[in-house]
Amino acid sequence: MAANHHPFESLTPQRIVEAVEALGMWLPGEPFTLNSYENRVFLVSDDERRRWVVKFYRPDRWREAQIREEHTFLAELADADVPVAAPWQNAQGETLHDAYGFRFALFPHVPGQAPELENPEHLYALGELIGRLHAVSERRGFEKRPRLDPETLAAQSREQVLAGAWLNRRQRQTYARISETLQSLLSERAWPAGVEIRAHGDCHLGNILGRDQEFALVDFDDCCMAPAVQDLWMLLTAQNDQELHMQLSELLEGYEQHRDFDRRQLEWIEPLRALRLMRHSAWLVARWEDPAFPRAFPWVASEDYWDQHIRILEQQRMILDGSQRWLAST
Repeated sequence: MAANHHPFESLTPQRIVEAVEALGMWLPGEPFTLNSYENRVFLVSDDERRRWVVKFYRPDRWREAQIREEHTFLAELADADVPVAAPWQNAQGETLHDAYGFRFALFPHVPGQAPELENPEHLYALGELIGRLHAVSERRGFEKRPRLDPETLAAQSREQVLAGAWLNRRQRQTYARISETLQSLLSERAWPAGVEIRAHGDCHLGNILGRDQEFALVDFDDCCMAPAVQDLWMLLTAQNDQELHMQLSELLEGYEQHRDFDRRQLEWIEPLRALRLMRHSAWLVARWEDPAFPRAFPWVASEDYWDQHIRILEQQRMILDGSQRWLAST
């Protein structure tokens, strides 16, 4: 086996078809690769013209018990009529399957497109969707899935970037200083115990699909224990105060049809944004041995990318330490 061979490269179209057909389905066509990097995800159609999303989990990322807890959560949401893509189960009630050294699952394909965040009706509908999700989420907690811990995750991200040869000497010094300060600021802004609920964890436009005002949540791969605002803040894309107030008003009005929202959680939006920025670059670095990443994100190897990343982190530092105005606090 070549030194740069990655496990996902063994997932040939034939193996994907064989894995699904071993579950008792027949696929008359070839699998279509969907846009996914952390896992490998394919669209298939069976002989009854039903469309399925086949998800092969990245090896060694989640323990089996953690994946099963994700699936149990999805089943609970589906039973409560929350629009989600819950995994298919066989006659024995099994949702997690094995093939060629991979764990995989089948999900019903959710048609449609991403919502429009400048559309007040879409924002209200999204608020309702997430409110319904959280009304079920708060009934109990995860036992196996992780909790969102900003200080620890920021420290891990910082270490991953600094451990490599991605930064030149100037960049390394600046990144080390800014990321250390951000880590400290995130620690200071930690939320109190008891506010975390089961959250989708990665609630951005790419994971919400539908038509008109009917949307569904997909891809719960990052579900975790987190404050409710974690599933809301990525939907706030406003560039000025007026837009922000409109987005927040519609989103929270829809949300509170199903569950109260503590406005104090809005103070955690910018800390969560800083954490996501740090984690994203660290994720790219950590996954670079996967051939899909250099192909999809070639700019990560350039000095310009890291200069821009450092500038954005510095802006976040200024927001968090109060030296730059925080839009969402108005």
